Amino acid sequence: MTNIRQIKNGTDNCYLVSEGREAILVDTTSAPGLAAVLDACSAYEMKMIVLTHPHFDHAENAYELSKTLGVPVVMSEADLPVFDDFNAQPLKPTGLVGRVVLWLSLKALRGTVVRRPEQLAFVSEGETLRDIGARLGIDINIDGRIIELPGHTLGSIGVIVGDDAVIVGDQMDNWITPAIGHLYYDKNLLAQSQEKLRGVCAGRMVYYGHGKPTKM
Repeated sequence: MTNIRQIKNGTDNCYLVSEGREAILVDTTSAPGLAAVLDACSAYEMKMIVLTHPHFDHAENAYELSKTLGVPVVMSEADLPVFDDFNAQPLKPTGLVGRVVLWLSLKALRGTVVRRPEQLAFVSEGETLRDIGARLGIDINIDGRIIELPGHTLGSIGVIVGDDAVIVGDQMDNWITPAIGHLYYDKNLLAQSQEKLRGVCAGRMVYYGHGKPTKM
């Protein structure tokens, strides 16, 4: 049975997805959460890290975790420029919540460096975790597949886990109530991804980058 464990770091989430002794990590949170994430991962045979996108609150620990755990990091190639420059895809807010979140994010970003992992590979729509593992020479038996969700960033992705769950990164958030993400690079793409996600989320647990998971 696949288990999903939420690991919180302040207002940020990452998720440990496990099947027996095997596990993958989806996102990594930011630097203050490194020790807690490493501790959670230590109980498993880690296979890979999936980044929904490389903003610091999701990816700041990716370099160190990849190196320490000896696993590759996978993400969309469309987001590669964001590793080097947060403003390569500048964010815009929606509503008061969006404006507050953007202000806090930009404040926290000062002096933050998100290092590219040395083991970095790219994934795309529909690839299963098993397929990705086979391509990278890793045996993975966790049931999951990639869903592309551009809008928050051009390369934002999620992970559909079995028939029961979906991890959505910042495509949606649950700051107050479950909603379409309050920050976006491309508003039209964000809306299209939300429509795409609507059918996927129905009846599943939804795991957000920010906020408590809910069942849709």
